[in-house]
Amino acid sequence: MSQVPERLPLRPAMSAEARSELYKQLLPPGVDRRPSWLTVKLPMSEGYNRLHALMRNEKLNTVCEEAMCPNIADCWGRGTATFMILGDVCTRHCAFCAVKSGKRGGDLDAEEPMRVARAVEAMGIRHAVVTSVDRDDLPDFGAGAFRDTITAIRSLVPTCSIEVLTPDFQGDETALQIVMDVAPDIFNHNIETVPRLYRRVRPKADYQQSLSILKAAKRMQPSHMVKSGIMVGLGEEIDEVKEVLRDLRSHDVDIVTIGQYLRPSLKHHPVIRFVHPDEFAELREFGTSLGFSHTVAGPLVRSSYHAEEQVTRA
Repeated sequence: MSQVPERLPLRPAMSAEARSELYKQLLPPGVDRRPSWLTVKLPMSEGYNRLHALMRNEKLNTVCEEAMCPNIADCWGRGTATFMILGDVCTRHCAFCAVKSGKRGGDLDAEEPMRVARAVEAMGIRHAVVTSVDRDDLPDFGAGAFRDTITAIRSLVPTCSIEVLTPDFQGDETALQIVMDVAPDIFNHNIETVPRLYRRVRPKADYQQSLSILKAAKRMQPSHMVKSGIMVGLGEEIDEVKEVLRDLRSHDVDIVTIGQYLRPSLKHHPVIRFVHPDEFAELREFGTSLGFSHTVAGPLVRSSYHAEEQVTRA
């Protein structure tokens, strides 16, 4: 096991000019600007700066930064973040994701679970969200790190509810059981897109395998909530999205999130279209009609966006 450096170089907060330039890159070819409903504020609040410093001091990664989430100003300003464990190198290369990829994700850091727990305690978080890169290079696909992080958070903040957003563990239910044995309050695994687009958008994953993992998680902890999410704007049809929602509900998913895909860079899959808020409202109503405990749908919705409110409403 490699030693963690005493101090990592600080990642400077993105300037307004840099973020503006980034947003230009997210647009489909020929589109001059985002529609008005996709306007977000820049991360300039005191809460944002405080949380940024805390993450760097604890040498932690967040999916908020790595995935260039458009809600980072809102969430960090509210003192909430989604912790990303197991390093910042993913062993897959999905066409929609900004996280860097490689054949090997790096050595495990035995101190990381407790550092996450200390950050949760320092932030006064009541609902913690923990995700990770894909670690297909590990025997348990990273499941043990999720278990250890849940255990560490509960040791310091026993009243905090915990949501995990995991990879598919290559469909390995033994790995899944490692996570479910410590009973996260919410188990989340994102289906991401419609089956027709998997080969292009999520080539190392399998649609049916992801559905099976979700159903197995519910079977292992029937009293706990299971959650999944899907992006739109990648080239799918709305009827295909509705079919995915039917599949998720039939596989015992309780909460579903639906949001607009935004292109991280010109190297990633293009935005085929910006989905209108009225279509999100239609999908939200459709999800409710299927019997989900909570359906969250909107242009800026992300899997862990306002996750604590999703729990309360569900």
